[in-house]
Amino acid sequence: MSQNGENKKKGALPLQSDKINSAQSEVLRKSARIKTVTQNFFFHIHSPKAHPYSLKPTYTFGLGIMLGFLFMILVVTGVLLMMYYTPSIERAYASVKDIVFIVKGGRYIRNVHRWAGYGMVIVGFLHLMRTFYTGSYLKRRTLSWIIGVVLLLVLLLSNFSGYLLPWDQLAYWAVTIGSNIAASARELTDALGITQYFDPGGVVKSLLVGGETVGQAALSRFFMLHVFLLPLTFLILTSWHFWRIRKDGGLSRPENTDEMFRMYREQSPTTQDKSSNNSKKRKIDVHLYSWPTLMWAELAVLALICAVLIMCAFFVDAPLKEQANPMLPENPAKSPWYFLGIQELVSYSAFAGGIIIPILFIFFLVSIPFKDKEDQHIGVWFSGNTGKRITLYSLFFAALVTVGILFVNVKFGWLGDWFGNIPQLIIILVNPATVLTLAFILWSSIVKRKHGSTRYTAMALFTCAMVSFVILTAVGILFRGPNWEFYWMKSQWPPL
Repeated sequence: MSQNGENKKKGALPLQSDKINSAQSEVLRKSARIKTVTQNFFFHIHSPKAHPYSLKPTYTFGLGIMLGFLFMILVVTGVLLMMYYTPSIERAYASVKDIVFIVKGGRYIRNVHRWAGYGMVIVGFLHLMRTFYTGSYLKRRTLSWIIGVVLLLVLLLSNFSGYLLPWDQLAYWAVTIGSNIAASARELTDALGITQYFDPGGVVKSLLVGGETVGQAALSRFFMLHVFLLPLTFLILTSWHFWRIRKDGGLSRPENTDEMFRMYREQSPTTQDKSSNNSKKRKIDVHLYSWPTLMWAELAVLALICAVLIMCAFFVDAPLKEQANPMLPENPAKSPWYFLGIQELVSYSAFAGGIIIPILFIFFLVSIPFKDKEDQHIGVWFSGNTGKRITLYSLFFAALVTVGILFVNVKFGWLGDWFGNIPQLIIILVNPATVLTLAFILWSSIVKRKHGSTRYTAMALFTCAMVSFVILTAVGILFRGPNWEFYWMKSQWPPL
């Protein structure tokens, strides 16, 4: 019996040794993966592991990483363009023409730079919407949301600052319109008769363009902002944004996702789990290694972006009109396309459309995580079926009201057309821009009263604002002609 016992012990030793070696090799393999991530600068922005829910294409659509790649492309192409560009009103236009027609590959580099900048604006707004509709600002993610809002503003300013650099007619008059929007406070001070004593609009415009008109001072300011100050600010804020995401536990996700993925793993165990007697007793880690899973996903996004930009660069040239001529105004003179929604509002009232409503919208965005504390649906698109219905109803309501206001204004005019010499203060207070704003606030109040939810109230107001902004921008791009009149087609424009 003793001899049999010794044989059993001797037979058990190799099995125990194999288990120990297997466990040690698993530990070494895991530590090697983590070391690959932590000791490589490129991988340092990611945590060693990522949650599988965050990798779902239909959850994030890769919008955040798209912004990062587009920024990198802008930096590279911007440095190449800066080698040939001269920031002076005498040489700026000629240097851009040299880039387009003389420098080998210069046309395509400029095209890629232009379309990447526009792409960042579009993707930036989509990323804001994705973050909002999935409730990703909830649960200690307030600071990350605020940084994201500031990043979007910096992104818009960066695009606007680059708009002037070609110094052609399109750029000159677009920036002229944009600087006039910045001076919109003058409508109020003029109505009060205090502009000569208190002129905040003039101060803002002077800081932006260096005077009352766009000239060398404006070009120098915009060049400095575009190539140094704003990119550096964007880089710092982006780094802070990434750090906050990691600090907050990664991308947002529903609270029950870990349990859902554990149940799935238990129902579908791997071969290694089947051979282990304790596989069901130990806690299953649902996270995936960032390398190589996440890296391959990001490389796919980068390849997609490059393919789209290269196609755009080959088939659609960045516009370049005649050299800027302050004595020959463009008609219609339009701001950059992403500000045309604001220009439409400014056409109703400069102070209301250019100052009050943009400030109110920014204040609303920043205040959302402080007002909305309903985090039970964090990481869920539209917070469930009720939120989907409210978003859909808000979309139809905003579209109906915006189109209705536009129809009335285009067909019948507004108070100034109806009553003649009406005081300017009344026009500032009662115009299509303020009526739209009040209608959306009233709609969100109705949602609040019916559902008693700050989350649904914020969704209603946010949806109305975004839908109206898209419609107004489309009207500015497609239907506004000379003297900012409404035309269905460009062929209807009167001869100039």
